[in-house]
Amino acid sequence: MKDTALTNVHKKLGAKMAEFAGYNMPIQYEGINIEHETVRNSIGVFDVSHMGEFIVTGKFALSLVQKVTTNDASKLTIGQIQYSALTNDAGGIVDDLLVYRMDEDTYMLVVNASNIQKDLLWIKSKNNIGADIKDVSDEISLLAVQGPKAVNVLQELTKVDLSAIPYYSFKIGAIAGIPDVIISNTGYTGAGGFELYVQNKDVEYLWKQIFIVGEKFGIKPIGLGARDTLRLEMGYCLYGNDINDSTTPLEAGLGWITKFTKEFTASKILKEQKEKGLLRKLVAFEMVDKGIARHDYKILDANGQNIGVVTSGTHSPTLKKSIGLGYVNIENAIMGGSIFVEIRGTGVKAEIVSLPFVKQSIKSKNEPSKAL
Repeated sequence: MKDTALTNVHKKLGAKMAEFAGYNMPIQYEGINIEHETVRNSIGVFDVSHMGEFIVTGKFALSLVQKVTTNDASKLTIGQIQYSALTNDAGGIVDDLLVYRMDEDTYMLVVNASNIQKDLLWIKSKNNIGADIKDVSDEISLLAVQGPKAVNVLQELTKVDLSAIPYYSFKIGAIAGIPDVIISNTGYTGAGGFELYVQNKDVEYLWKQIFIVGEKFGIKPIGLGARDTLRLEMGYCLYGNDINDSTTPLEAGLGWITKFTKEFTASKILKEQKEKGLLRKLVAFEMVDKGIARHDYKILDANGQNIGVVTSGTHSPTLKKSIGLGYVNIENAIMGGSIFVEIRGTGVKAEIVSLPFVKQSIKSKNEPSKAL
């Protein structure tokens, strides 16, 4: 297992550590529910340094990004960020990622930890146009400072006006005296906050300074367990669960990041899928009867026929009920419709609902605009 630059800090704090995507990561500290509520109501800090970062540069940088990603990166201005996906030759999702426009001819691609090598090889295999690609994943640490009080804490540590950074945008500036930190108004929690990209040598000092300032706000370290419950309450896809090499962006409800105004890998296949109509679709559901849906549980119709599969499921700490995502046959993907999750051989009733599950002041927390 790989360590992050903060592994020893997590151990000293008493974190429950476990392997995740090849890294020794903190899963929880006090407990998932407590940590979840801390982020929803105040401020928590995640070490997500296991994420991968590629720098694409040169006069052909945009051409390569356009070729391998589904969204239209030509719409990005310097300082903007875009949610996108890499597709394989059959239209399946190689990974979902963030695309940062760093300057005129430089882009940063932020990919999932479990897919770093796979993504790098895939992008390089499509690079017959001379763009320069560099994997800087092992040089960069990433802190996700999330929650409604995140801006209050971080503003005390920087002269950069954080209120002037729109969601899915970034600035580069000093925080806690550390120069050239990428201050990104992004997150995976739906609670607002920022993600900070910093050199490995500086991350422990930055972590300590954030916690010193954040003490009066009840700041806490947060593990990956709560990160999963937080993202699921917002309906954000998790690679390897809700999306993978055999699911397409259209099936996953990611048509808004799939732009047919340009050509990209398998764009013709996906356009044909859109025109012919989907056979299955990712839906959100809340359990009506008692039971927790888990990954790979069968989804049944009222007659007990198998119509799909659960991809993610948990008990929502905010809603105090069980929620989940799963793929079902398109004819069963009816808003408000009933489905049944097979739990220990019994079909347990659930209802298909709209996302996000937690409908909290979305606009006030600068949730992502689909304009990009």
